[in-house]
Amino acid sequence: MPRGFEPMTHKTMEDFARSCGVSRPTLSKYFDDPTSVKPATRKRIEDALRSSDYRPNLFARNLNRKRTRSIGIVVPTVTDPFYSEMVSRIELRLRDEGYWPIVISSHGSTELEVEATRTILSLKVSGALIAPLGKRSDQRTLEKLTQTIPIVYFDTYLEGDTPFVGNNNAQSVSTIVDYLCRSGDAPVYFDIPHVNHNSPERLSSYVASMQRLGFEPVVFGNTEDYTWDFERIGYEQTEKLLNDGGLPGKTVLCANDRLAFGVMAAAFSKGLKVGRKADCDLRVAAHDDHPLSRYTCPALTTMAQDFAAMAGHSVETLLALLDEDGAAVAPEVKLDATLVMRQSA
Repeated sequence: MPRGFEPMTHKTMEDFARSCGVSRPTLSKYFDDPTSVKPATRKRIEDALRSSDYRPNLFARNLNRKRTRSIGIVVPTVTDPFYSEMVSRIELRLRDEGYWPIVISSHGSTELEVEATRTILSLKVSGALIAPLGKRSDQRTLEKLTQTIPIVYFDTYLEGDTPFVGNNNAQSVSTIVDYLCRSGDAPVYFDIPHVNHNSPERLSSYVASMQRLGFEPVVFGNTEDYTWDFERIGYEQTEKLLNDGGLPGKTVLCANDRLAFGVMAAAFSKGLKVGRKADCDLRVAAHDDHPLSRYTCPALTTMAQDFAAMAGHSVETLLALLDEDGAAVAPEVKLDATLVMRQSA
């Protein structure tokens, strides 16, 4: 825009439609989908937009509809880089499909998860992608939500018929147990509070994999206290075990990467060397390929969940549910993870 140029001012859609020589319904149609109007008309509107300060109040326009082009995204926390990564990928995919993502965190609270479901309903979203708290979720509230709008669960799920996209925990834990048993001492398993379905599924796969390979499963860790503060409990419980005589094995498989961060920090504080070389005291491995796992010291051996595929399948499943033609939807998609061997194990 040339220096000193003052854009035309239009306060309403009617004013703007009149100035660019199209009807208000045509202008509204353009804002819903620019490709739905003739190319010449689209060019006229876009030329006028460039020379005007007018911007439609799309939020207000959407609230007047039965359903909007918005999609709700609810996660237990946005501070966990796993959920941050998932939300980022889902947001970008939804935008590519012409939808506006609305992200709400439940902050690990049952009450805030219930509030989040009510909020996305009040915003008249077309559908929602939800990573439920799991054990602490108010299942009746979420069931009511699934009866009102299309819902897809990702990462974890609640019992019922709602479509789900997540990790194949049986495959991923079995893969890393096989690797650890081949490459050194058989692993003991550091469990976490079973906040959702992932925790017991991973534990079950560890036990079954060890038995299949002819080893005795060894499980430790306090699973009774409900918390998402995995780094802290990893550090505190490892420190206590080291003070009381040591860990139950020289190879520790952690239920997730965040727990492993605490284990490695506690081991370092006690002068133990973590790694797979002969002079190391302890091997540590985990699950998720948390975005920070490659930057620990040493870098963490882990199972990499397929973020891109999980986000893509979640959005595709929801779009299929929104499809007026009623496209078929798989009730469950479980994605295989990939072993990432780094220096810690």
